[in-house]
Amino acid sequence: MASGMSPQLQMRLKSSFMGERLLRCSRHHPLPQLFRCDPVTLTATKHVSMQLSRTLSGLTNLLFNRRNVDELSNSKRKRLKPGKVSPPRQVPKNIPRPPYVSSMVPAGLVSGAEVHDKNGIECMRASGRLAAQVLQYAGTLVKPGIMTDEIDQAVHQMIIDNGAYPSPLGYGGFPKSVCTSINECICHGIPDSRVLEDGDIINIDVTVYLNGYHGDTSATFYCGDVDDEARKLVQCPVEYILLSPSKILLLLLCPLEVVTKECLDKAISICAPGVEFKKIGKAIQDHADKYRYGVVRQFVGHGVGRVFHADPVILHYKPMLTIGSINPVMWNDNWTVVTEDGSLSAQFEHTILITPDGAEIMTQC
Repeated sequence: MASGMSPQLQMRLKSSFMGERLLRCSRHHPLPQLFRCDPVTLTATKHVSMQLSRTLSGLTNLLFNRRNVDELSNSKRKRLKPGKVSPPRQVPKNIPRPPYVSSMVPAGLVSGAEVHDKNGIECMRASGRLAAQVLQYAGTLVKPGIMTDEIDQAVHQMIIDNGAYPSPLGYGGFPKSVCTSINECICHGIPDSRVLEDGDIINIDVTVYLNGYHGDTSATFYCGDVDDEARKLVQCPVEYILLSPSKILLLLLCPLEVVTKECLDKAISICAPGVEFKKIGKAIQDHADKYRYGVVRQFVGHGVGRVFHADPVILHYKPMLTIGSINPVMWNDNWTVVTEDGSLSAQFEHTILITPDGAEIMTQC
């Protein structure tokens, strides 16, 4: 804690991650009660649901249902399938590991927000800057014909070359050094032998552990040339829907990736001491609704620093937007989460520092 700083102005850090494996390390276990998964009825995939209600107006339901019918039925994309996963990559023994790598204790969401002193903040800036540089480099590798496992290899090498540890590796049994989520994959995609194809989109989620602190960031990238449908979206055409003889609804149709990034930017812009957590989620939801995109509700923002995932839990959420269904389905690997209907999903995330004046983005080059 910074000397002389009031509780309202204490600097805190937030980032994003949530998954079935994350449990709050508290005797009360309040967080898992938000999630429901029935292993008895599950076969090839697992439906993950959240025990929170979101009341949608009839108009919102109409818009999302219409988008599903008009766009998803005409999709020529093939559903994502698991590829072959190579063995975990080795990390030099001289590079410090996060405690969870050698511990037999399951990964968890640690209760209690971290408050960082000046040294901790500088360490967070360093880990955040490295994470941003790795992500930027990873983005340059996105092209048709490259395997996501090759992206993992390049990311892994750059991280260890800088004396850091790839935080996902060994976290709750995660087998690779980065998350690569293609097309309908919402999050936590495991790099494998799947080759990127022309017109794919891919989210690359990078977290590094440097000098005892985690830096966490992700972005969604285009692969090659987008198809005609995507080109029309990029041009942001206007669509009119007749609500009644005297009322016309004007809709701006912008690309999923653009709106998702804007959701993150809008959420960060309102972050400051004293701002209620719910206002962060509202900023994301309101902007997504404006463009008729769905927001996945089963994944949350969280604190980050000396531990990978900690309080505060931010509902809603990391910006994970979809073109169609917001219902997630988990693969048998217990990590990969895809949209129920195969519709595209995009996400962006940053690690930010809450300061007396607002928010500082720490995961920038």
